[in-house]
Amino acid sequence: MAYPLQLGFQDATSPIMEELLHFHDHTLMIMFLISTLVLYIISLMLSTKLTHTSTMDAQEVETVWTILPAIILILIALPSLRILYMMDEINNPLLTVKTMGHQWYWSYEYTDYEDLNFDSYMIPTSDLKPGELRLLEVDNRVVLPMEMSIRMLISSEDVLHSWTVPSLGLKTDAIPGRLNQATLTSSRPGLYYGQCSEICGSNHSFMPIVLELVPLKHFEDWSTSML
Repeated sequence: MAYPLQLGFQDATSPIMEELLHFHDHTLMIMFLISTLVLYIISLMLSTKLTHTSTMDAQEVETVWTILPAIILILIALPSLRILYMMDEINNPLLTVKTMGHQWYWSYEYTDYEDLNFDSYMIPTSDLKPGELRLLEVDNRVVLPMEMSIRMLISSEDVLHSWTVPSLGLKTDAIPGRLNQATLTSSRPGLYYGQCSEICGSNHSFMPIVLELVPLKHFEDWSTSML
């Protein structure tokens, strides 16, 4: 999860988030090089009075500054499209969880089980135990197995919401009357926090998301105890 004065992204927990971080660094480096070149040219123009008479009528220069941006855009577009297809592709999910957004809480249903569903409300500040996080803890966590492909079906019953878990690279809109889906895979166990990222009313800030990723054996024990 995020910590005070954090400037970068949260630590990646899923392969998709790792790819997104690599793409961010790749694009940022290209932007840094372009900005450095432009700043150098501007400073050169301001600090010297020398001019080249044929600069404004040079076909070679015009060819370079037309082709070079196109090549740079291709270098950015190809990795981006690759990650988009990776995020959209769902191959044989081993578990499906349906989440519904409400004003202002989330409800979850494990569709592979006969009667496993619950609502998840934020714990009020006055009821927090020592060590728990304000505005981020919930009364019922979403327990999921790690290192497995999980399909999340996301929708809403009232207004627009957005189901977001930054460390997993997930951000999917919950739209009334529409069922969106996302793939979730965690490479390590732990607690992962998120919040609704779509302004959905007066209590928009008070509908957090908590995922508890555990080994498969612990998930089976938990699901058996909940049935």
